[in-house]
Amino acid sequence: MSARDRILSRLQHDVIASDNEIDLSVHLDKQFDTQEKLERFTEKLESVHGEIIRCSENDWTQTLARVVDAEQIENLTLGLGALPDQAADAVSCAVRRYDADIEDWKGQLFSDVQAGFTTCRGGIAETGSLLLWPSIDEPRLLSLVPPIHIALLFAKDIANTFTEVLCTQNWQDGMPTNALMISGPSKSADIAQVLAYGVHGPKRLIVLLAE
Repeated sequence: MSARDRILSRLQHDVIASDNEIDLSVHLDKQFDTQEKLERFTEKLESVHGEIIRCSENDWTQTLARVVDAEQIENLTLGLGALPDQAADAVSCAVRRYDADIEDWKGQLFSDVQAGFTTCRGGIAETGSLLLWPSIDEPRLLSLVPPIHIALLFAKDIANTFTEVLCTQNWQDGMPTNALMISGPSKSADIAQVLAYGVHGPKRLIVLLAE
């Protein structure tokens, strides 16, 4: 058994041994109705400069097209899959697929790409956070590098709390290398402890909230 396996085995043993002592009711008891979840999610995300555009599940592609035109986005980068395919068909700007090794087009990604489009695994009403599970089809740099991050979130996938997400989605059964929780555009208070947005990573986060 490798050192890594021994460490993970001990951690798993400790979690199982203490499982009966963990009381999650304070988190799981937070239950909002559908409208409350939408309102809380919107309020929290907009409070940190996130932008939400509400649409329906049937016309989110048209909404995306309008956003691209209104923001004068000349190129959009997206991953692979059914939803990115629909996004590519809807927009009038140039489309680049994230379908090559980063070393082959790193300069273009960091210098030329205006916006990246991703789907979401879900959202959290309590904190106004997006949940992204990067994969080979939608690598994490797609949401972390372009100046504008456009994310598609289906309202039915918004959970009450992070604890509820962990329990209902069975994160313990397998996670990606990086699970991303995104709450607004990038921000930093490193300089003189003054909070500034768009310092590293996306300057804007636009969420298409499909109901």
